[in-house]
Parts: sequence; structure tokens; C-alpha cells
Amino acid sequence: MAGKFNSKTFNAEAFGKYTSRIPQTKKNELVKSRALKGNSDIRNAFSSQTGTAYATLPMYGIIDGDALNYDGVTDITATSTTTFERGVVVVGRAKGWMESDFAEDITGGAGFMDNVAVQVARYWDGVDQDTLISILKGIFSMTGTNNLKFVNGHTYDISSKANDAAFVGAATLNSAIQQASGDNKELFKIVIMHSVVATNLENLKLLAYMKQTDANGIERELGLATWNGRVVLIDDSMPTEDVAANGETPAYTKYTTYVLGEGAFDYENIGAHVPYEMSRDPKTNGGQDTLYSRQRKCFAPYGISYTKSSQATLSPTNAELENGTNWTLVNDGGTGAARKYIDHKAIPIARIISRG
Repeated sequence: MAGKFNSKTFNAEAFGKYTSRIPQTKKNELVKSRALKGNSDIRNAFSSQTGTAYATLPMYGIIDGDALNYDGVTDITATSTTTFERGVVVVGRAKGWMESDFAEDITGGAGFMDNVAVQVARYWDGVDQDTLISILKGIFSMTGTNNLKFVNGHTYDISSKANDAAFVGAATLNSAIQQASGDNKELFKIVIMHSVVATNLENLKLLAYMKQTDANGIERELGLATWNGRVVLIDDSMPTEDVAANGETPAYTKYTTYVLGEGAFDYENIGAHVPYEMSRDPKTNGGQDTLYSRQRKCFAPYGISYTKSSQATLSPTNAELENGTNWTLVNDGGTGAARKYIDHKAIPIARIISRG
């Protein structure tokens, strides 16, 4: 890659493969976790660059019903499975970065655009993490009787309890996932928490760090922990909420910890027609180059449907993703009391709210 970009020599395809980046403090653990998995149905629905930005996909139900008495006189009756409908949306985002020729000249060619280039991939990881957190906020803001079975059942809030009970402890995780999914609690594999929560668990000696024996037979910690057998990812971008003092209760902070199963989100990079391009402006500020970047991606939480009830354009904003009216449990599209919903216990998404 050339040290200086311009609109004539810029190779967009090569740039898309340019993945070197400098260290940053934002870890983006949610994006890098195994909570995301590919989905060919989503990929096929949006495979055309001229295709829609929203799709309704079928989600097949399981067989059910009571077994009949086989006694030679009782007729055998048959039932069919329910086909559910799941709405998925493509989230489009774009950004540009500009650097001037003069800045290069007075610094002896510091390479400002190169500095931008090596950070682009990490920047988009951060954008994707923000999108995922907005989706999680949105699905936990759903309303309606059946949706609240998920919201309330998959939220384990201990923040209002007294003293040490408001902080995570030995039984917190197991109780949270049992409340969410009952005997399906083994669905949950990944815990993503703020470093304050992780430090509290470390102080209680509840985090077990994985170890590896090197070629010299020396055992070393990998820096990757588990909590009750679930892999722990530590990321300070997990949601927090400051609570003001009230009477005798001092101010405190609520920390949200997400517990996810592998494949909790279906994910596909749909792509943009022109993901990267450079523009050369020789006049403004004595000359400047601008890098433009675009992406379209689909993040679809398992068992939850995006309804597009309150969305102004063809791509939802983070605020619209956080709007609970845009989400509902996957259902068969029926009306009123006849509508059938997916069993919320099958959804491997839960949250723990604590003071640390």
C-alpha cells in the first residue's frame, strides 16, 4: 500500500484486506465472542445489492401434543407444527475521515492517513459492539404479556438488595440462568462483564483462570477466565447506570452483565456496494484527502423478531434499536389470543444487574 493515498491510486479491494491496527483501549469483546454465528437464510435474503433492507424469515416450530392411548379403539389424531415468523433488519453505517496535505508537509510526512487506515477495522468493531448493545437494550425493553415473560424471566436484578447481596456472588450466575431457561440453562456459555464486576469475583476467588503448559513444562495463566464453567469476557463498555442517593441509601452504580449462548445472535456481513473509497479535493485547505467507509450488517437475536414498528428510514439508528416497540418474541403472525409465541426459555440471552 502506498504511503500517501489519493483518489487515482487508491485500491478499495486491497484496502478492505488491510487489517493492521494500533492498540486501543476499547476491547469490543462482544463482537469477538462466539455469541455470533452465520445464518445462510439471512445471507440469501440479502444477497443482492439491490435487495431489501428488511426480511421476514420462517422459523420452524417443534412437534408437540399429548400422546394418545393405543388400545385398539381410540382413533389417532394428528397435529402439525407451527411455523413462526422472524423479522430481521440490515443496519447500515457510514463514516469519513479527512486529512490535509499541509499537515503532512509541516510534520515532514507524518502519515496521518496511514494512521487512519490502520485503525479502520478496529473502529468498525466498536461500531458493531455499540449496535449489539443497543439491540440488547431494545429486547430487554419489550412490552406486552408474552414479551415480558422473556424480559422478566431473563433479568436477574440484585442491585436493590441490601449489603453484599447486591453484588455478584457464588450463586448469582447459576440462579440467573436457571431463572431464564430452567433445565435448559446449559445453553449459556459466555459471560460478558464490566471489569468492576470481574474484580469483585476475583476478590471472592470465584473466577478460575485457564492455564496452559508451555514447551518447557511451565504452567502459565492464559488471561481467560471462567465463572461456574462459563467463559468470562471483560469489557468496560458493558452498560452502567448511576443511581442517585435516596434518603439513607447512598449513590451507587448498577452494572449489567450479559450471559449468552453460542449463536445467541445470527450475524451476516451483507456488504455495501462501495465499502471504501477515497476522494481528492485539491482546493480546500490547500488540498485534502478523505477516506469514506460504509457497511451493512445484520445482527438478529435468536428467537426475537425485529418489527420495524418505529423506524424512520431503511436503516435503524441505535436509538431505534433500543426502542422496545421494535422487538417482539418470534410468533406465528396470528392475532389476539390465538397468536403463538416461541418458548422464551429457548432463547440463550440473559442479563444480571448488580452493584458490582
